[in-house]
Amino acid sequence: MKTFPIYKQQDAMDCGPTCLKMITKYFGRTFSIQKLRALCQITHGGVTFLDMSEAAEKLGLHSVGVKVDVAQLKELELPCILHWRQNHFVILYKIKKGIFYIADPAAGPMRLTETEFTTNWIASAEYNDGVALFINSTPRFYEQEDEKTGELSWAFIVRYLFQYRQLLMQMVLALAMGTVLQLIAPFLTQSIVDLGIYSHNLSFIQLILIAQVMIFIGSTSMDFIKSWILLHISTRVNISILTDLLIKLMKLPMSFFDTKTPGDIMQRITDEKRIESFLTGSTLSIVFSVFNFVVFAVVIAIYNSVIFFVFAVSTILYVTWILIFLKKRRELDYKQFSNNSKNQDNIIELVFGMQEIKLNNSEIRKRWSWEHIQARLFRFNIKSLALNQYQQAGAAFINQGKNIFITYLSAKAVIDGNLTLGAMVAIQYIIGQLNGPVEQFLNFVKSYQDARISVERLNEIHRLDDEEPEGKTYINRMPDNKSIALHNVTFRYPGAGNEPVLNSINLYIPAGKTTAIVGMSGSGKTTILKLLLRFYLPEAGDIRVGTERLNDIRHRLWRDQCSIVMQDGYLFTDTIANNIAISDEEPDPEKLNNAIRIANIQDVIESLPYGLNSRIGAGGGGLSQGQKQRILIARAVYKNPAYIFFDEATNALDANNEKVIVENLGEFLKGKTVVIVAHRLSTVKNADNIVVLHKGSIIEQGTHQELTLKKGEYYNLIKNQLEFGL
Repeated sequence: MKTFPIYKQQDAMDCGPTCLKMITKYFGRTFSIQKLRALCQITHGGVTFLDMSEAAEKLGLHSVGVKVDVAQLKELELPCILHWRQNHFVILYKIKKGIFYIADPAAGPMRLTETEFTTNWIASAEYNDGVALFINSTPRFYEQEDEKTGELSWAFIVRYLFQYRQLLMQMVLALAMGTVLQLIAPFLTQSIVDLGIYSHNLSFIQLILIAQVMIFIGSTSMDFIKSWILLHISTRVNISILTDLLIKLMKLPMSFFDTKTPGDIMQRITDEKRIESFLTGSTLSIVFSVFNFVVFAVVIAIYNSVIFFVFAVSTILYVTWILIFLKKRRELDYKQFSNNSKNQDNIIELVFGMQEIKLNNSEIRKRWSWEHIQARLFRFNIKSLALNQYQQAGAAFINQGKNIFITYLSAKAVIDGNLTLGAMVAIQYIIGQLNGPVEQFLNFVKSYQDARISVERLNEIHRLDDEEPEGKTYINRMPDNKSIALHNVTFRYPGAGNEPVLNSINLYIPAGKTTAIVGMSGSGKTTILKLLLRFYLPEAGDIRVGTERLNDIRHRLWRDQCSIVMQDGYLFTDTIANNIAISDEEPDPEKLNNAIRIANIQDVIESLPYGLNSRIGAGGGGLSQGQKQRILIARAVYKNPAYIFFDEATNALDANNEKVIVENLGEFLKGKTVVIVAHRLSTVKNADNIVVLHKGSIIEQGTHQELTLKKGEYYNLIKNQLEFGL
């Protein structure tokens, strides 16, 4: 049986696509994880067996999902994908002599006994079978071409260093001078013993000691200079890498953030620190470490060839011992990434969900959930510590054994008259100096491995297509006709088996008019707004602004023309003024006051100690829902766009505030193209056209009076509000 390929998942929700990557590679084709994610229609919650089955079929593979017990599983042709521990996917690729061979995208290869396998695969003791997805190749699969999955080149990363060539040259000069000073030291030590002590010349000894003090001062000065230069370079490289990553993240479409957890993104941001450390620390020091090693090794060989041979052999053993552990370190690094990501997600959830936790008396359950994650982290840290201890113990044994044996050989050479006492002292000094380069080389290897893993994860971000791909031509001015038209638009959210949220929608939104969209929850109202804002692309159909396709208009140009008040709009940790005038460096006082007046938020601002300059917490901490909503309305008004969208914009307002704001908005919205999604009659009754959605289809359209007299679906939606005169 050929060796089964093992790949590690890059994100917490990547186990399904990564299993498919291993399967396709096993059958002889290579696809990028990005393509497999897209085929699986991965979401924030990961993928399902149905998602993977449909993705496999699209690639020309044949798949079948079954429920089988362990005995039946042994008779079937492998590999297959298993639902593991009810929250993960792994591959079973071989069963031999009672051992089950597992390819786990999170943990790597595993070998389990039948009892261990059954415990992880079978849902509970009540059942005898588990779920598996069997996949086989077909002739159509081999018609697929391998996808080029080129990695982000190191040239792309190293270019960050070359921006600071002058500082690098200064650092190289400091390191070179330090190397020369280190090279002089052992010969001075030998001179003290062989010349000063042997001839009882105290003046000569004093002179040599003064020289050593000067060398120490010079070497220390070089270290200080190197440290300052390194700080300047590392800080700037750190900022540059992180800035480029943030720029790339901000260019990605909104759909990208639907498939990533906050922990995954935060871990990628911390990855840049390892790359910066490798570029500015390990890479620069290793050059001079190698130089030191070669020079001092030559000196040792001149002194005594036997000692040099012992040193060379023991160094090779030392390096080999360290390198043996690199593969295991890589596996632990991926697991650490996954564990840290889950831990960050859990902490974020605890902090932002504290209100719901306390209201539902779920403190103990949530705390236990956090403690379970900490227990997993503790077990991981034990494995990591054990690995490091094995590595360090073996390395220390080899290193110290080498030093002791060389000391013995040196002493014997002195006794035999083949070496002077001063030369022996010099050799001991040089051996100590040679240990440093060996350690630095091994640290360089570890740092390179860490940086390479981080580059792979950053590479995945940088290789994604931007919201506006290079090479595509966009329209840079708005059409004269500002009307919006949806032609046979169909849309479904990612995920196999999901029903369309919108079914062949045809909707005309006239310029300068107000269009209201109503319907039961889940009917597709908010989805229409997200399509208009280009968060997603329609599955079928077309959206046009005048005669131009919406997708041909530059994103920034279109969003400059639009404002929206979303149900889950976000307030930043900043002043109220900056939260309203979010896109301006300096808020315009006249526009700001007008926005505050229309949103009827003067009373809130006047009650705060610093007025408009009062800072609010992340997400609007310290404000009520109604106050947050009024600030969001003020933000939309301040922008003064041609198009304005409201998604339940007044649902958190009391009746009095809603009445005032609706009246104020009436004047402001004249001549603007407005789309309102709402349930409240008071918000939609004055619209020029009311559209009624039901299960993704338009079933009624008309004014409030027309639809009320018709006594259809619209009347049923708002009849309770009519009875109360709302």
